[in-house]
Amino acid sequence: MRLTLTRLALAITSMVALAFLVPLAILTRQIAHDRAVGDARQQATAIVVALAVDTDTALLEQAVASTAAGSDGRLAVHLPGLEAIGSPRAAAADIDAAARSRRPSIVEYEGGLAYLQPSVLDGGRTAVIEVFVPDEQIHRGVWPAWLALAGLAVVLVGGSTLVADRLGARLVRATRELAAGARRLGGGDLSVRVEPAGPPELSDAARSFNTMADNMRQLIDNERELAADLSHRLRTPLTALRLDAEALPRGAVADRMAQAFDLLDDELEAIITGARLSSGTRASHSTDLVEVLADRLAFWSVLAEDQGRPTTVVGGEEPVPVRLPRGELILAIDALLGNVFAHTPEGTAFLVGVSPEGLVVDDAGPGIADPAAAVRRGVSGSGSTGLGLDIAQRIAQSAGGHLDITQGRLGGARVALRLPPPAG
Repeated sequence: MRLTLTRLALAITSMVALAFLVPLAILTRQIAHDRAVGDARQQATAIVVALAVDTDTALLEQAVASTAAGSDGRLAVHLPGLEAIGSPRAAAADIDAAARSRRPSIVEYEGGLAYLQPSVLDGGRTAVIEVFVPDEQIHRGVWPAWLALAGLAVVLVGGSTLVADRLGARLVRATRELAAGARRLGGGDLSVRVEPAGPPELSDAARSFNTMADNMRQLIDNERELAADLSHRLRTPLTALRLDAEALPRGAVADRMAQAFDLLDDELEAIITGARLSSGTRASHSTDLVEVLADRLAFWSVLAEDQGRPTTVVGGEEPVPVRLPRGELILAIDALLGNVFAHTPEGTAFLVGVSPEGLVVDDAGPGIADPAAAVRRGVSGSGSTGLGLDIAQRIAQSAGGHLDITQGRLGGARVALRLPPPAG
C-alpha cells in the first residue's frame, strides 16, 4: 500500500509538473528571443535617428561604431546605390525586400538572425539598417532558466513523493498494528488492544476492535463463571454420595470410595478455581507442569498397575512453569493419559516425557491413523465422543501452544502438548 501511494504521488506530481513546466520552458525561450530582438530594434532605432539628421557616410560610420552591435561587427547600414556601412550579414535579396516593403522584418540565418529596419530618406529613397543577433544572444539565460525549472520540478516531485511516503507509512503502520492485533486476538490473546492511530476511519476501526475484544473477554469470562457455577452445583450430589459412602462398613471398598471422593472433590475445586479466573488473570497465571503431572501419574498409576501397563517417566527433575491454570492443566494431562487407556489394549506400555517444551506421551499401541480426525469433536471413533484430545488441543491453543500427533518411538501414537513458558 505504501509503495502504491508513493507511485501514485510520483505519477500525479510528475504530470502536474510537466503540465506547468513545459509551457514555462517554451515561454522562457520566447522571452529570451523577444528580448534579443528588442535590443536589436533599439540599436536600429538609434541609427534611424542618425539618418534623419544627416546621411553623410563619415557621420554614419561614427554612429554605427558608437552602438554595441556596431562595435561587435553586427550592425550595417544599407544606403541606396552605395556600399553598406558597417558589417553586413544579410543577403542582398532580403535587403531589397525590406526596402520595398518598408516594414521591419526578421530573417533567420545560420548562427543567428538579422533584424532589418527600413528608413525612408528624402527623395523617397529607402535605407535599411541591419542588426545581426547571434544564437548565443537569442538563447542567453535560457539554459539557466531551464535548469532552475528542472530543479524546481525535482524538488516539487521529490517533496510531494516524500510527503506521500510519510503519510503512507503512517497509514500502513496503523493498518499493520490493527492486523497484528486481529491475529493475536484470533490466536486466543484476549488482552490485546490496539492504539487508535492513522486516518479517522482506521482510528474508528481500532476503537471498534477494542470494543469487540472487551465484549469477547466479558463473554468468555461469563461463560467461565457459568462453568464454575455448574461445577459447584455438582458438590451437592457429591456430598450426598460421600455421606452414603461413609455409612458403609469399614474396609477396602469404603477406603477406595473415600479416596475417590477426595480426588473428585479436589478436581472440582481446581475446575471451579480455574474457571473463575478472568481472562486477564489467566494470561499471567503460572502452574508447575512437573508437580501437576506427578499428582496425575499417582492417580493413573493405580489403573496402569491393574491393567499391567509398563510405565516410563522421562524428565521432571526441574520445575516446568506453564501459562495455564491448574484445573485446565489437569484436564489436558488426563486427556493425554486417558487416550492411552481408552484406545490401546491392556498391557500396552507407554512413556511420559516432560521438558521445558511441554508434555509428550508415547504408547506402543496401534497408533492414530488420522490425527486431524482425532482432535475433531465427535469423530474419534471407537464409540467415543472425541472430546479427549480435542480438549487438550483447545487448552494448548488457549495458552499459545499447540498439540502434535505423530508416530512415537514405541511404535504407536506420540501426542505432544507443546506449552510456552509464562511471559516474563
